[in-house]
Amino acid sequence: MRILLALILCLPSAVSAQSWSLREGDQVFEQTSLDARLRGETLTFFDNGQSEFYSDGRYTYTYANDGGVGYGYYEVMTDSSVCIEFVNGFSRCDAYVLDAAGRLVVVTEAGDRFPVRP
Repeated sequence: MRILLALILCLPSAVSAQSWSLREGDQVFEQTSLDARLRGETLTFFDNGQSEFYSDGRYTYTYANDGGVGYGYYEVMTDSSVCIEFVNGFSRCDAYVLDAAGRLVVVTEAGDRFPVRP
């Protein structure tokens, strides 16, 4: 039984990522790789909304067309997801994957997919 538990714990991305609505060809990130890719960066989506991941763990989402800004704090998880606690009390977790074409895509818990502009 201990061996089975040890095997499961060694595969967090493969086991945990199954709860997301991933497509064939999606590649999940290891926690440190995803953190390095996001920390200190701004992601721009095709609707011109922007997610900004500050080096100190702060997060902002700026809606397109002067639609306002959401403020919060993010944490990169072991299952290729990022969880955000917004200052208004709302929280969410989304998976971050590379799709079959190599594009960074945000996948919501509902299965919606939002590719990031290159």
